[in-house]
Amino acid sequence: MERENFKSRLGFILVSAGCAIGIGNVWRFPYVAGQNGGGLFVLLYLIFLVLMGVPVLTMELAVGRASKKSAVLGYKKLEKPKSKWHIHGWFCMLGCYLLMMYYTTVSGWMTSYFYKFATGSFESGMTSEQVGGVFNELQSNPLEMVIWMAIITVLGFLVCSRGIQKGIEKVSKVMMIALLILILVLAGNSLFLSGAGEGLSFYLIPDLDKVNEIGLGNVISSAMNQAFFTLSLGIAAMEIFGSYMSKDHTLMAGLIIFPACFSYGVQPDQGPALIFVTLPNVFVNMAGGRIWGTLFFLFMTFACFSTIIAVFENIISFWIDMFGISRKKSVLINTIIILIASLPCVFGFNIWSGFQIFGQNVLGMEDFLVSNILLPVGSLVYLLFCVTKFGWGFDNYLDECNTGKGIKFSKALKPYFKYVLPVLVLILIVQGFIK
Repeated sequence: MERENFKSRLGFILVSAGCAIGIGNVWRFPYVAGQNGGGLFVLLYLIFLVLMGVPVLTMELAVGRASKKSAVLGYKKLEKPKSKWHIHGWFCMLGCYLLMMYYTTVSGWMTSYFYKFATGSFESGMTSEQVGGVFNELQSNPLEMVIWMAIITVLGFLVCSRGIQKGIEKVSKVMMIALLILILVLAGNSLFLSGAGEGLSFYLIPDLDKVNEIGLGNVISSAMNQAFFTLSLGIAAMEIFGSYMSKDHTLMAGLIIFPACFSYGVQPDQGPALIFVTLPNVFVNMAGGRIWGTLFFLFMTFACFSTIIAVFENIISFWIDMFGISRKKSVLINTIIILIASLPCVFGFNIWSGFQIFGQNVLGMEDFLVSNILLPVGSLVYLLFCVTKFGWGFDNYLDECNTGKGIKFSKALKPYFKYVLPVLVLILIVQGFIK
């Protein structure tokens, strides 16, 4: 069966940008920036995004576009006879499943809060204890958490069941345009709030006292880490979209998804406490707070959902390629798998709340396995596959990148890709374990 392609370049750009946005960016970025001196961290983050993010992203896309297959079969088509690179494809799928085992739960929280603000559950004048109690009640109620997790999961698979053009691409276009409008409205409103100037200076002016306090080396490490995980590389989440790309344009030309990411990248939060306690407390005590709260959590829900449908598509395509089943059967099977596999994370906040591994609850352990092991190690495997003679090889990778119209990669980058970039990724892996 001929593989479906994106209907337009814009579709590919918006879907890929949606995958890259996720709650990892809209949740984590400002918190880490605040810990690491603000403006200097942001500058280093942008530098490492170009130095590390762009090369590894093009490698995943190149493997996908050249093979026109999902993770395991993509490796098998491009690897040398009797080599075992394709084993990593199975770990990519493990990473996708693990990611969705807790991502669906957190996405359910966002959707729940959108509903609560829209229906007036948060009332003007609520005390901070009452606002915080809403989140505590949500986490302590396994049935409510399961319902919201199931809603976001089923909706995600329903979109994917329609295929690339009629499902993912069509929905992503509408959702990403809505995201852009929402963020412009929210950002515009925030500029008129008291303290707006301090907020802008935080992002633009380095806090040298904070840098000296934690050490320049730690700032560099954190910026490298954030830049790397921005794109969720290493588990074939981007590779699958490469397999749906045409060869009309070079992969460098396709990398305008980066400015697209930044267009949606105003990140107004720093983790669960701020998102689900502090911000709602602000909303209920400001004029029009119900409206702003509703819009904010609608934005967060869209940001979550964009990543969910991207990773679900990777899982669905894997089953179609590996087992020769139809898209509808793959959707049905994996809907059941994800719904069941997501239950431990839900229960980890209530009926299994006493269960911990190395001091982490279920969500924390799942996130550690994905963020500190499967993503960076997986990216290192893609990197070595594309630049060493034992894998696909640098020349084949470069030819695939430069096929089509647009900006070309230079062969002069070969030493950096072969000798410097693997060391940077390896440092990232080691630091992840140390932290």
